[in-house]
Amino acid sequence: MVLEDVARAFALFFGMLWDTWWALVLGFTITGAVETFVSEETMTSYLGGDDWEEVGLGTALGAASSSCSFAATSTAKSLFKKGASAPASIAAYQFAATDLVAELFLVMLVLLGWQFVVGEIVGGVIAVVVIAYLWMNYVPESVFEGAREHVLSLEDIQCAACGMSVDLDDPDTASETFHGETKYFCCGGCLSSYQHMERNPDEERGWQEKATSLEGWKDASRNTMKEWDMLWEDIFVGFVIASLLGAFVPKTWWAQLFPAEAGFGGVVVAAVLGVVIGVVTFLCSVGNIPFAVILWTNGVPFGAIMSFIYADMIIPPLVNTYKRYYGTTMATVIFLSYAFASVVAGVVVHYVFGFAGLIPAAGETGRTISHGYTLWLNLLFTAIFLWQASVAFGRESVEDTLVAIPGLVAAVVADLREAASLVAEGLSELASALRTAFRLAESAAHDLSRGVKLLARGGRLVGSGFATVWNALRRVGRALVLLGRRTVEAVRVVVE
Repeated sequence: MVLEDVARAFALFFGMLWDTWWALVLGFTITGAVETFVSEETMTSYLGGDDWEEVGLGTALGAASSSCSFAATSTAKSLFKKGASAPASIAAYQFAATDLVAELFLVMLVLLGWQFVVGEIVGGVIAVVVIAYLWMNYVPESVFEGAREHVLSLEDIQCAACGMSVDLDDPDTASETFHGETKYFCCGGCLSSYQHMERNPDEERGWQEKATSLEGWKDASRNTMKEWDMLWEDIFVGFVIASLLGAFVPKTWWAQLFPAEAGFGGVVVAAVLGVVIGVVTFLCSVGNIPFAVILWTNGVPFGAIMSFIYADMIIPPLVNTYKRYYGTTMATVIFLSYAFASVVAGVVVHYVFGFAGLIPAAGETGRTISHGYTLWLNLLFTAIFLWQASVAFGRESVEDTLVAIPGLVAAVVADLREAASLVAEGLSELASALRTAFRLAESAAHDLSRGVKLLARGGRLVGSGFATVWNALRRVGRALVLLGRRTVEAVRVVVE
């Protein structure tokens, strides 16, 4: 039985990967192109104010940018540091750059259906409006001033390509000396992109010239590979978690976790639970879509799915990043406002889409791309991906990797078999331990029940004993009073 569940988990993993591969490549291609053709300086110049116009521009620019949560956070910090307002950069740009981006929509379209894509867009805009409104009207300006002072005082090492903070102890961190100065990079993709910029400075070229030249699209390919380098682990982990949950966690567990009540209170509680699950699963925006599929197919309400997806910006690692960038006060403001906005957006979308009849049947995931089209799309975008990798890392490096794939696959398969065996053994031991625990719990409950009954009986006996003593004391008291009266009368008779 356990081996069957392991096999099912593998099938779910590769099935989701096959269905979404072309969408991921297309989405990252769009991200790389936008990053190449729209400079950070251009964005900053449009986001200096904190009116709704700047919030709208921040949302639009974020939606056209990277979907990596950490990269979006780093870019928003850079914009804020250079003078962009907090509502336009940290609220609008940062949220939209993670939850309103092309690759997220494409993966969601493939795995969940178009209704979820529309819901994600509508709810995402609602969430940005809620956060910006709260910040404009209820957060003192001193909080933002303190956050800006904090970020200006930072002396941490940053990636020379993307601006993310670099941990020198991280094995992915790379470094190289340029013009006598050592620069650090958060990953190999950023290093490759920066090396090309150093060899081919093109600050004089406008975005129109870049977009219409082969060199411009080669630059975009390098930025695309940089995004892959930063995000592929999150996507992989998301697929693995979703596959394991889909194979091993029974549907009844999810049904018990979320309230059965269909009223407003039940929807709100479900949205709050969605946010909590989004926080504790540590997944990014694209990586949590496979998990969202598992939640949806196991009966979780539509609005709670939306809230779960929006909560990817308040996972513990990101909250820690906010604290490091902006200080504790601003990090708390971000967490609370993002969490509140995620719940509000999920509830509103749930009722609006329910009223409009746009919520799919419970658990239904409408396939929008047939298997035939998926095959051809995957072939096309695999060729595009290989070309992008060749541009970023060199043709020889890609060819060497392709030649090594059979041996790597064999080694991975062997490792997977061993891991599956260990997982099966561990799950078997876990099941046995759970059965033992349940038996002990049942016995303990029986003994506890018996103990409670004995305790109740003892309590009754003690109470009866106290009552008997009390009655006896009352009788003794009455007898003493009577004796006293008769003694007084006897003394009176003697005296007389």
